[in-house]
Amino acid sequence: IQARARRTVEAILEAGAQVFEELGYSRTTTDRIAERAGVSIGTLYQYFPGKDAILVALAEQHVDEGLAMTARMLDASAELPLEQLPLDDLLRGFLQALLALHREHPRLHRMLFVESPKPVGFLDAVSSREDALAARLRVLLDRHPDVHLPEPELGVYVLIHAVEGLVHDYIVHPPPGEVEDETFIGEMVRLLKGYLAPGSRP
Repeated sequence: IQARARRTVEAILEAGAQVFEELGYSRTTTDRIAERAGVSIGTLYQYFPGKDAILVALAEQHVDEGLAMTARMLDASAELPLEQLPLDDLLRGFLQALLALHREHPRLHRMLFVESPKPVGFLDAVSSREDALAARLRVLLDRHPDVHLPEPELGVYVLIHAVEGLVHDYIVHPPPGEVEDETFIGEMVRLLKGYLAPGSRP
């Protein structure tokens, strides 16, 4: 029964992502999501009380995917000797992971974080997962000899939110002209390295 329930929830969430991405928040209904998922509306309501609950679950799923992706990168980096982990490479890997996640479903990302009203629980779900990512990142930065943060906890907070905000805007509101992802990442590395390691060569 648990496996069947899990498959049902996954089908509803997948359908919800598709319908939200296609129609936007205001035109999406639970009836449309249930129809796309191939379940009855009664079955959908067994798991989700409304479309806002599906939206929160999708936001949690989106952030969880980002956390898992960046956590794998950070864990792999943490296993390397520090002399094999230049700060540029660490920052570049972190940015590439976040950018890849945002690139996966850009329309859904815009809908989740820009266009839709934020239902109860939405921001708390995002914040708790960002806190988990910050804790992992701080462990790695604390032991890196090139990093100098007078207030480490605040510094990691600034880093996480600066990166998230800039990557988000890069996807949702691209800069003028044809800018390659690696060019954007290079600029981000220069910016973050100046903050984390003042006085180092760009």
